[in-house]
Amino acid sequence: MTVVVATEDFEVYHDVVGELRDRGVRFTTVEPGADLPDGARIVIRAEDDEVQTGLPVIVADPKRPRKAVEEALTALRGENGRTVIGIDPGTRPGIAVLSGEMVIASFHVPLADAAEVVHEEIEDAIDPVVRIGDGARLQGAQLIRELEDVQVELVDETGTTPYLGTGARGMGDVLAAVNIARMEGEIVEERDIEPTAGELGVIKRRSRERSADNREIDEELARRVAAGDLTIEEALAEHREE
Repeated sequence: MTVVVATEDFEVYHDVVGELRDRGVRFTTVEPGADLPDGARIVIRAEDDEVQTGLPVIVADPKRPRKAVEEALTALRGENGRTVIGIDPGTRPGIAVLSGEMVIASFHVPLADAAEVVHEEIEDAIDPVVRIGDGARLQGAQLIRELEDVQVELVDETGTTPYLGTGARGMGDVLAAVNIARMEGEIVEERDIEPTAGELGVIKRRSRERSADNREIDEELARRVAAGDLTIEEALAEHREE
């Protein structure tokens, strides 16, 4: 918990709390004058509230609750800036974690592990954002679904993969993720994708490769895999039952 809302002004309380919830920020509420809980780092109050605290205080205008929340988050981020995670999607996404302009971590993991990595990296972050490239449509859509509790932006990844010189093989996805993290995108909550015939063909081929008996799933099951409703292994199991 980091933010405390201490106000008797119902309009300020309602709108500020709504903004904090929309941003996924941890907060608590107390009556003005009450003791602040452990872990408090900043207080938001209305102009007429009296709050005794040694912490930074943001006075919220009831007509501009978002501004008060932004000021609080800016103060909490301090000099390091916002935590931004860039993802170059694919079967093994490149993931870059930035604090302000500084790259503080990077990963190159199987798609099945990517969402877990992201959640671990933003666990204690203030108002993080995840930026996903729009190139690998099916894998990107899966990540957006798995990161439904995080603010996600979809970024035009054109030109984000750099030229790789000698000895840099395998770094392209991670470096592209860094560039994606530094580009603002469009906030999305889901990405509905109609898979192409080629994409369905790839899924069906992978099912055959993963099957011990050279079994290939049908198009209906391949579509469910593309939509994220089934893994290839689950689709193969259903195909066997049929």
